[in-house]
Amino acid sequence: MRLLLLLLVLLLPGIAPAGAIRLKDLVDFDGVRGNDLIGYGLVVGLNGTGDGLRNAPFTEEIMSNILERLGVNVAGEELRPKNVAAVFVTASLPPFARVGSQIDVTVSAIGDSKSLLGGTLIMTPLNAADGQIYAVAQGTVLADGVAAEGDAASVVRGAPTAGVIPAGARVEREIDFDLGTLTQMRLALREPDFTTANRIEAAVNREFNRRVAVMRDSGTVQIDIAATQAHSTAHAISRIENILVEPERKARVVVDQRSGTIVMGDDVRISRVAVSQGNLTLRVEEAPIVVQPNPFAEGQTVVVPRTVAGIEEDPGTRLAEVPETTTLSEVVAGLNALGVSPRDMIDILKTIKAAGALHAEFVVQ
Repeated sequence: MRLLLLLLVLLLPGIAPAGAIRLKDLVDFDGVRGNDLIGYGLVVGLNGTGDGLRNAPFTEEIMSNILERLGVNVAGEELRPKNVAAVFVTASLPPFARVGSQIDVTVSAIGDSKSLLGGTLIMTPLNAADGQIYAVAQGTVLADGVAAEGDAASVVRGAPTAGVIPAGARVEREIDFDLGTLTQMRLALREPDFTTANRIEAAVNREFNRRVAVMRDSGTVQIDIAATQAHSTAHAISRIENILVEPERKARVVVDQRSGTIVMGDDVRISRVAVSQGNLTLRVEEAPIVVQPNPFAEGQTVVVPRTVAGIEEDPGTRLAEVPETTTLSEVVAGLNALGVSPRDMIDILKTIKAAGALHAEFVVQ
């Protein structure tokens, strides 16, 4: 029996909390970040779905520049092909990307091209915010949709004017950042919270059995790399990022009015309040009557107005009382018992928030 108790005591500290999440999924490491790239290029090989050069003169300009760089003189020539389209090319350069590695790119038409399906992106330099070229993109565009049209009808599904090129860009320049020279590193919480930051500080210090982390504010925890006694900064990060921490989040209700979607956190609470829901319809109809004199009789045609007005009220739902500190499951069960639709539920939640009984951040999209 004593041996069993001893084993339980030894195992309990290693048991993670029920809602524990890896630190790498809660924070961003200072300096370990990607960089956005953008370029302006040309997609060729389209099946008559390219830009109309009269409406997109910049397409003709870039096409002329590319041909001249290839030794083709097109000065004074009028170019009217329909198989080319000007595009913006965007990509994200991942952290520590090395020269020769490949990254995905997104291609989007900027002219009046109808589809990029089947097109090929010509060699396009990709610049970062500093104006330097960090990658070069080229390859076959995989469009996200399809478009077809005839003489009297057309159909479009998805977005054929945008597409991707998997591994379509090759890195030509590296970001000048030496991780090994860092002596301090900040962990930036993706959802700032003082309680979560305090738990991260305690978990990291417990992992290294010494004071390594210090909470600076609700969104920042600073790590002393030297205090970790790791072989390098990368070794310290690899050990820190897998530490399990149970985050604390704000109570939040998010609603999407367009789709009627409602998402509520488990810690949403509602004070005691009464809820009733119903619909009132006001209807007014005009049905004028035309009165004419008898044939060959003296008189004048007159329009006599006639209005029909009425008010219709649906039975709606009965008045229901929501008890004090009701949980999420109880709120959903209660609203479903009232027989309300998702859109009506959004209106009810707005009214409860306006009454001061909904204790959560209310986000409307």
